Amino acid sequence: MSSLRIRPRFKTTVTGTTKDYIIGIKDAIDDNEEFMGLVSEHYCVIKICLEERHYWSPQLTLSLEETQEGSIEVRGLYGPKPSVWAVFFMSYAALGVLSLFAGVFGLSQVMLEKSAPILWVIPIMAAIAIGLYLVAQGGQKVGAEQMFRIHHFYEQVNKQRVTLK
Repeated sequence: MSSLRIRPRFKTTVTGTTKDYIIGIKDAIDDNEEFMGLVSEHYCVIKICLEERHYWSPQLTLSLEETQEGSIEVRGLYGPKPSVWAVFFMSYAALGVLSLFAGVFGLSQVMLEKSAPILWVIPIMAAIAIGLYLVAQGGQKVGAEQMFRIHHFYEQVNKQRVTLK
């Protein structure tokens, strides 16, 4: 499951009602000591238990929506805790904004025929962004085994194979 995809996802259709589906997931989580989760009316989160959880531990977020045909459309999203995702997103955003300001200032200096050493900040920011990406890929590999476990647990509860996109 670890690949160039940042947050693997899937979409599947399950027969039955959301109430029965939620009860099934809640019972499976309660009967299993390896996982814990949050289950509400149209939303579920399956996580690794606290004893095994680390910074890179993934979680599976499920969104449930009843369809016209009397079945449920389940959308699953694997990813890190929202705080981890936010740190990386904000880091990329900060690098982008700083690069933009350095570029605008540097190019205005060039247009005024002055030296613009600030333009060297742009490749440095790009190198930092590549470094962040590599760290995220490394973290994804650290959490890959736990993601496989969550995925297989979900397939057992759902009683059908799920293909990730």
